[in-house]
Amino acid sequence: MSNRFSRSWQLVKSSWSVLQQDRQLLVFPLMSAIAAIVVVLSFALPLFGFAALDGLARTRQYATPVYSYASAFLLYVSLYFVIFFFNAALVSAAMVRFDGGQPTIRGSLRVAGSKMGSILGYSILAATVGVVLRFVQERVGFVGKIMVSLLGAGWTVATYLVVPILVVRDTGPIQAVLESATILKKTWGENVVGQTGMAATFGLIHFSVVLLGILAISAAAAHGAGLGIAVAAFMAVAGLIFVSLLQAALGGIYAAALYRYAAGLPLPEAFNASAMQMAFAPKI
Repeated sequence: MSNRFSRSWQLVKSSWSVLQQDRQLLVFPLMSAIAAIVVVLSFALPLFGFAALDGLARTRQYATPVYSYASAFLLYVSLYFVIFFFNAALVSAAMVRFDGGQPTIRGSLRVAGSKMGSILGYSILAATVGVVLRFVQERVGFVGKIMVSLLGAGWTVATYLVVPILVVRDTGPIQAVLESATILKKTWGENVVGQTGMAATFGLIHFSVVLLGILAISAAAAHGAGLGIAVAAFMAVAGLIFVSLLQAALGGIYAAALYRYAAGLPLPEAFNASAMQMAFAPKI
């Protein structure tokens, strides 16, 4: 376990070295987060309205959940499109850097825009899977919920390289999903050590930021410093946002590098080939 964590930490550091060369890559997760917030807010009022109508309908015994799934589907499509679009721009910029070029925000967004049709198709596909899993999960027992969660995790693993494939190749979303699943199974097996290690690392960092924030707020409150409480809370929230942006940026760089490794393309100097090969251990 310690060796696995060590390898994962090495990959995080390698991704960080690439990010240091192009700190502007943090702009893409930031734009994605802002756009996602706008999407959620644009759905909030209609959803509240539908909820009120649903409550009225229940009093008349005419309740129907159809609108809720339709709304969830549209929300999923919109959110997935925003996330995949800016992630595609991030991966495009990382690919340019890997090839020794100088990526730009405008050029990376242009590449993502050229893939808009495929990104939308993949968003619809991912939203369909998400709504179906949600529909099933709400209608099964405890064991069934666990099985659905495992299916969701399997989908996440199988589609891990879809965005890099869409960026690099001229292919559709279904073909990209199939190719992503094939590459992962053929190259690394099913035990995804790299993703788990990176998630665990950033989970620990998030926990540390929250803990420090709580301690700072408690200390300020103990001294009755209202301004100190506000400053501590602001710093904690800002820290969480920054760490989240780092995680998203590093995750995009990591996915781009994994695809290059799987496709036999040259790896950036920041990555150690043996560490990349051991990022995914074969299933035992």
